[in-house]
Amino acid sequence: MNEARVAQVERACIALAEAGEPVTFITVAERSGVPRVTLYRNPNLRALVEEHRARARDAHTLTGLAIDVANLRLALEAVAERVRHHEELLRRLNKAVGKSK
Repeated sequence: MNEARVAQVERACIALAEAGEPVTFITVAERSGVPRVTLYRNPNLRALVEEHRARARDAHTLTGLAIDVANLRLALEAVAERVRHHEELLRRLNKAVGKSK
């Protein structure tokens, strides 16, 4: 995933929270310049926005903790999927290099 895009979304969420404004997908999209559809479709960005929303809404409650765990699970699943993808690419590359020798 594009690290610059993650940083943009993170900065937008923090700025909204510090300003006391609601952290929504619409406000994050406007503040960060990242399209709203991208925020919804990218599991890592979605989890990031959801995490900030949960912090603002349910700070230090059991509900807030449950939401944090759910968001972390989503983010971890997204990372695991990327790792599986990269492992498959490495297997293919190793197989191709082995055939060319």
